[in-house]
Amino acid sequence: MATFAIADVAPEDRSESNRARTFYIETFGCQMNVHDSEKVIGTLEHQGYTRVETEEAADLILYNTCSIRDKAEQKVFNRLNDYKSLHKQGKRFAVLGCVAQQEGERIFERAPFVSIVSGSASYNRLPEMLAQLQQGTKRITGLDDRQTEETFETEFTARSNPHRGYITIIEGCDKFCAYCVVPYTRGKERSRSSTSVLAEARRMADSGYTEIQLLGQNVNSYHDLEGKKSFAELLAAVGEIPGIRRVRFTTSHPRDFTRDIVQAIDAVPSLCDHVHLPVQSGSSHVLKLMQREYTREQYMERVAWIKGARRTISMTTDIIVGFPGETATDFEQTIDLLAEVEYDGVFGFKYSPRPNTPALTMPDSIPDKEKSLRLQVLLDRQRETQRRNYARHIGDVLEVMVEGYNTSRRQIVGRTSQNKTVNFTTEQPILPAQGSYLSVRITQSFPNSLVGEAV
Repeated sequence: MATFAIADVAPEDRSESNRARTFYIETFGCQMNVHDSEKVIGTLEHQGYTRVETEEAADLILYNTCSIRDKAEQKVFNRLNDYKSLHKQGKRFAVLGCVAQQEGERIFERAPFVSIVSGSASYNRLPEMLAQLQQGTKRITGLDDRQTEETFETEFTARSNPHRGYITIIEGCDKFCAYCVVPYTRGKERSRSSTSVLAEARRMADSGYTEIQLLGQNVNSYHDLEGKKSFAELLAAVGEIPGIRRVRFTTSHPRDFTRDIVQAIDAVPSLCDHVHLPVQSGSSHVLKLMQREYTREQYMERVAWIKGARRTISMTTDIIVGFPGETATDFEQTIDLLAEVEYDGVFGFKYSPRPNTPALTMPDSIPDKEKSLRLQVLLDRQRETQRRNYARHIGDVLEVMVEGYNTSRRQIVGRTSQNKTVNFTTEQPILPAQGSYLSVRITQSFPNSLVGEAV
């Protein structure tokens, strides 16, 4: 059930509708939040708002928030506090996203000058909220419980990159990992129909986009509302749309990672040879404590599928160290798994308790100093693995999509199908356009990037 509350309109504020309408938006967190902001921006612009680059220049200031990281709420409240004096100039504030859903109307208590508090599942009501704001309403709340069926589909997405674009295919999460707040802030898993996803992908291709990234909290947990396509079949169908040269997807959950996903990558050349598959721990004991719904052995079975593909598929992952109950032996099993898999990238984090999660009831007995030590060991080991992995590309000719330019080094910056950054030069007098694809011979490597020359 969604709740949509509107406070009484203050008579002295009824002139609000006559003001110029400009907005500033800042985004915290993941790619899902970045894409949500693109949709929010498009909706605002369709309602007649104009985007500006600073809080000071805006009539409406929006913070699209994330609650994954430690002290995420405090970061948002600090930002609000930094700019609260602007409220005296008549500017209005909105807190959107996960922290909004998590904290709810408590945000009004801590920051009384905020006008809108809205979780992501209520974004489709933004036009109504904006209308009430223009009429002078002081407080508007759009919150949802876990049973919401709402998704945020809009034709007014203001995509920030003209060549690479996101499509959300599933929202929410039903996994309830012990450390994770997402199921409580994003609601239950709810998928779009394959027909609507493919229609959006075709519109993007017709508009000149050549790379599409499918998004979801657990993207491969997708269940077609129409029952037409599995996740792997949807991947393949997007990859077969004329004009689309690359298709990526994130983030996958190991429990729902099936062999046909690897088979699709092998069969459809436009599907990128990169899989992000968060393991979180190399210990089955810790995975059980985390409520991850798979064992180390089951995870390694999926790794075997990926390594057995005809194409060389790059793998990256997420790992949490210092989870309550993680012993020194458990941590060593994680280090052993790093050596066995040989990831091309690892996002490592120290465990920190998050609101409303089951792990809050577990004794967090591992000192922060020990967590920091374990994290440093993890990152040092992984850096050596990446040094070896990236060096294997020296001499290879790789297709690179141009993303930008490093003028200080006189290099072009791009990305491979394996999601690896390449800094390269060209002998051509005119720099290649952003979004173009070039063949680059790799001449040098670093743990996080490659260097080369355009062929």
